Amino acid sequence: MLRRFSVNYAVLSIALDIGLTLLALWLAVQSRLALPDLPFAAPYLVIRVHVSAYLIVPALWLITFLLGSVYDPKHIYKVTDEFQHVTAAVAIAALLFAGVLYLFFREFSRWLFLIFVVYDLAFLLSWRVLARLILKVHRLPATERRVLIVGAGMVGQRVGQMIGTHHWMGLELVGYLDDDPDKNYLEDHVLGVVQDVRRVVAEQKIDDVVIALPQRAYGQINKLALALHHAPVNVRVVPDYFSLALYRATVEDFGGLPMINLRDPALNEVQRLLKRLFDLTLAGLLTLLALPALGLIALLVKLDSPGPVLFRQQRVGENGRIFAMYKFRSMVDGAEKLQYKVNEVSGNGNLIHKKENDPRVTRVGRLLRRTSLDELPQLFNVLKGDMSLVGPRPEMPWLVDRYEVWQRRRFAVPQGMTGWWQVNGRSDKPMHLHTEDDLYYIQNYSLWMDLYILLKTPFVVLRGKGAY
Repeated sequence: MLRRFSVNYAVLSIALDIGLTLLALWLAVQSRLALPDLPFAAPYLVIRVHVSAYLIVPALWLITFLLGSVYDPKHIYKVTDEFQHVTAAVAIAALLFAGVLYLFFREFSRWLFLIFVVYDLAFLLSWRVLARLILKVHRLPATERRVLIVGAGMVGQRVGQMIGTHHWMGLELVGYLDDDPDKNYLEDHVLGVVQDVRRVVAEQKIDDVVIALPQRAYGQINKLALALHHAPVNVRVVPDYFSLALYRATVEDFGGLPMINLRDPALNEVQRLLKRLFDLTLAGLLTLLALPALGLIALLVKLDSPGPVLFRQQRVGENGRIFAMYKFRSMVDGAEKLQYKVNEVSGNGNLIHKKENDPRVTRVGRLLRRTSLDELPQLFNVLKGDMSLVGPRPEMPWLVDRYEVWQRRRFAVPQGMTGWWQVNGRSDKPMHLHTEDDLYYIQNYSLWMDLYILLKTPFVVLRGKGAY
């Protein structure tokens, strides 16, 4: 049975991608005549595509997809990762094809090129969605990889949860081995002690052994490796160092030596570039559309109470960098000096620095806060590069001074105007809880997640829940 990490599945994926790409090119040719001409292009009466295009396109797509690791099993477990790699590969292949057309086939219709790329991306993403639905809904009975975890502690259980999440992709958790008798709460999943590894591997027909022991038990790793030396299994070690990592730990080659990086960047260079281009494009468009509203709000703020129209406040940005964040002034002038009258400490010892019916808020300011219109000037922060459209909310320095070490991980990415926390509770959640939401966003970041948050934000703002 084909599974998502098998060689057969990769071969099938290549065949489908090439076949659907050729189909997209053929359909684009057939549908071109039904579309109007572009205003900046010469009219096309007859659509011709040289036969060599049907050879060049699959070659370019195959090379780009292979070099882009689209078929790498590590990149297809999560749907967001797979879609990102496919989209990026299609974009690069399309650019290469555009270069070939410019050099050798300038008569190629621009409309035809655009239609082809749209069709191709839609086809390649659609069949992957369909494949996931088939595998997930029908839950094919045959599984190829039976996994045994050595160590039933926190790290081992995290690995077990991951395997359970991806069970439909062909991973089956057989059980754990652990020397701690207190792990009985895992019921029948503990198959024995660590020394039973060879017997359990043979009896249960294990394909993969994952060693997830705590640091104090690392002395057993050598014994386990020797015990499994002749067994037909893959042996992997999950180091118990992730609690030390600022964002995530990765294994990398350092001068030929394998090392664990405890502070790997939350966004790689490609993700950072795409996020910045996305921010500049959308923030620039939104700023132009919002100019009339910005002018009207500025006038209302000026007429409502004395003081400046814009409120500049020091906030903590990415990697702890301090910047001036812009907002329309929604409080009386000098409100920061009265912050101590608002601060409260909850029963759990958590600081609450925002509450309803804040006496410092002006009449216009209350409306602006309820609708989040006071935050429109932050579009200029996005254009400057101080912030992103989506990300953890930039916090005030005096609040960051109260953070625990784990909470500081939220500064591993650009801070945003809206984020996962804002669309899942806003100010109803105290600081320590919305930080967990921010970390969830960082650990699961993708451009698709940014789009989801942006689309959900207007509905949350219209409800007005938690905005004060």
